[in-house]
Amino acid sequence: MFRRRSSISYFRNFIFGVEDSLVSTVGLLSGLAAAEMSKEVIFLTGMVLIFVEAFSMGAGSLLAESSAEEYSTGVNRISRPDIFSALIMFVSYFASGFIPLSAYLFLPVGTALTYSIVFSLAALFILGLIGARISGANPLKNGLRIVCIGGIAIFLGYFVGTALAV
Repeated sequence: MFRRRSSISYFRNFIFGVEDSLVSTVGLLSGLAAAEMSKEVIFLTGMVLIFVEAFSMGAGSLLAESSAEEYSTGVNRISRPDIFSALIMFVSYFASGFIPLSAYLFLPVGTALTYSIVFSLAALFILGLIGARISGANPLKNGLRIVCIGGIAIFLGYFVGTALAV
């Protein structure tokens, strides 16, 4: 039972880390690009976001997992599985953030915006396929569901950036 609970936690933290990183990063970058920020500002903001959020998400995972374990067992301690779950969250968030950001390193802002969105949506679809394969869900349905949710966040970032551009 304990091993299954750890595996579920690892799976949850991986899916959550990748999805949140892709959606948050591309949403922010899209908003900045829509607001016509410079390539340098967009890239710097993206780097700060990835580093800060990866750490924050990892720390949040550690606190949530250890709190849930304390709730279920009554023991107040941080276990190895809790630390491993937090590391999965950190690494999955950190690595995935570079998918939407990488376009801004090599391309002009207008072109980078398009590639960033396309790369992120493709990565979200692949994440949905991976999640379905692991969980036994319908791959196409799972892939499309995560793309739709991510697409809404991207649209919101772009819309807010356009609406509030100075």
